[in-house]
Amino acid sequence: MPIINLRSQYPHLSEDIFMEISDPIFEVYDHSRKQINNYDRRARYHRAFYSLDVGDGIETHAVSRVPSPEELWMRKLEKEQLREALEHLPPVQSQRIYAYFMLGMKMVGIARIEGVSRTSVSQSIRSSLKNLKRYFKQTEME
Repeated sequence: MPIINLRSQYPHLSEDIFMEISDPIFEVYDHSRKQINNYDRRARYHRAFYSLDVGDGIETHAVSRVPSPEELWMRKLEKEQLREALEHLPPVQSQRIYAYFMLGMKMVGIARIEGVSRTSVSQSIRSSLKNLKRYFKQTEME
């Protein structure tokens, strides 16, 4: 009867545990081990280290790290500073910046909604970015 080491199958074990198993069970075990090794070898050869199991978001959740309390606090401060900076802009510029960057709208879509040309929206966004840059430079100096 063949003897297998259970530690090779259960890595959380801290010591070697040897077990005697019957021949039919060993054949199934050996066949399974060979299939797993073949699959791993093919994956390495084809550089297929990605997964197609992304529909339910389990992998994304497992891979993404949890932010520390300090990072959460810094994000909150950044959002507050951005909100305060947007309040110092004229209302039209503030709305256009919010629509373009936060909502991801295109300039053509913003222009269509407001009934103006795309170039005026583009110029407004450009000038509002300059105003925000000036505002942040002033608040840095203070």
